[in-house]
Amino acid sequence: ICSDKTGTLTENAMTVTEIWAGGESFTVSGHGYAPQGALHRDGQDVASTAAVRETLLAGALCNDATLTHTAPHGEPHGQPRWQITGDPTEAALLVAARKGGLDETTLQDIFPRRDELPFDSARQSMATLHEVEGQTVAYVKGAVEKLLPAARVLLDSEGREIPLDHAAIENQAVQMAHRGLRVLALARRTVIHGDSPTPLDAAAIGEGLTLLGLVGMIDPPRPRAIAAVRTCHAAGIRVKMITGDHAGTARAIARQIGIASADDAPVLTGRELAGLSAAELAARVGEVDVFARVEPEQKLRLVRALQDNGEVVAMTGDGVNDAPALKAADIGIAMGEGGTEVAKEAAAMVLTDDNFATIEAAVEEGRGLYDNLVKFITWTLPTNLGEGLVILAAVLAGVTLPITPLQILWINMTTAVLLGLPLAFEPAERGIMRRPPRAPGESILRRRLVTRVLL
Repeated sequence: ICSDKTGTLTENAMTVTEIWAGGESFTVSGHGYAPQGALHRDGQDVASTAAVRETLLAGALCNDATLTHTAPHGEPHGQPRWQITGDPTEAALLVAARKGGLDETTLQDIFPRRDELPFDSARQSMATLHEVEGQTVAYVKGAVEKLLPAARVLLDSEGREIPLDHAAIENQAVQMAHRGLRVLALARRTVIHGDSPTPLDAAAIGEGLTLLGLVGMIDPPRPRAIAAVRTCHAAGIRVKMITGDHAGTARAIARQIGIASADDAPVLTGRELAGLSAAELAARVGEVDVFARVEPEQKLRLVRALQDNGEVVAMTGDGVNDAPALKAADIGIAMGEGGTEVAKEAAAMVLTDDNFATIEAAVEEGRGLYDNLVKFITWTLPTNLGEGLVILAAVLAGVTLPITPLQILWINMTTAVLLGLPLAFEPAERGIMRRPPRAPGESILRRRLVTRVLL
């Protein structure tokens, strides 16, 4: 089973827990989408520095999500319930900004958006253009390895631009990733001075950026997913996690879920995957269970590589670009809550709750149904053969038929209801998820069952 991480293996409830800005690390208290919490340094509540404030500002402006609160149904005076619209990662940035005293609605009025460069999986970044105090400023958020090479200076705690130590920043991002955090870099660039903004394009954010800070957010694993992965392993099913996150983050989350068995478990990145031939990938794909920074188009290569090794592959997906992989997989599984219609049409089944545990439950249910089908066949064949042999023996012996066709029909109708249906609805056998998978080409009537039918 090749599964996405976010929302399938994890809760898809992002929460910003760490901010690194101006050479200092801050922790952010609170959980979920309720904007209740504060910034801390060394365990003490602190006011945000200029670098932290600018980092939170960038996260709130370069953002398409919304955060609203409504009273619980039937309780107009009850505790408000916070809801998000849009991407959970962007919503987590809005929550962090509010904890730092910045309201995104007010910010959007003060610094109106003039243009936007939407997120692109190949570019791994998003940018928006705003008017800020007579200047046109582009705010950018994205993967550290994409924005860091384009940055030349760093904003310090006093708001001054200082030389940037790329190695130190990269090391900081790796340390955050190893703690299981999803790390985003935030940056800005003054595009033009004056009142006339210029259209935003990839070249405008490809160089000359000022790095504002790093934001680390946690998406906790689903408790049921941890148990489901353990059950799949016991059933002889390998689980492979495919994510767009940093390799360190992917390894840490995989370790928590139980997909990776060691802290130094191998991780194959999308860049490394692109450099492998089909034969090399077929050899590596059996050894690696964690794939990071993978492009949606590369899922198709993973499916084919596993199939070349004789594996039966289930692949999950939600986007338009996932459709080829879902179609090529033996079992394509689309996300019902967050999936596109294209993905649902291409898939063999739709996961209505986007939860990996449901896939494991479906496997268990399928094994039980197959067992009951075999039981029914093993029961109905000897009974029908017995009836046929009685008629055949009477014909060959030249004696009166001991049973009429109408009586045979009556027996079949009554036994199918009274004996066949209980077999069809019998609960699954104990230990059904501790068996190894059966070969796809295996006959339903194996030698042992044929012997039993004849006996």
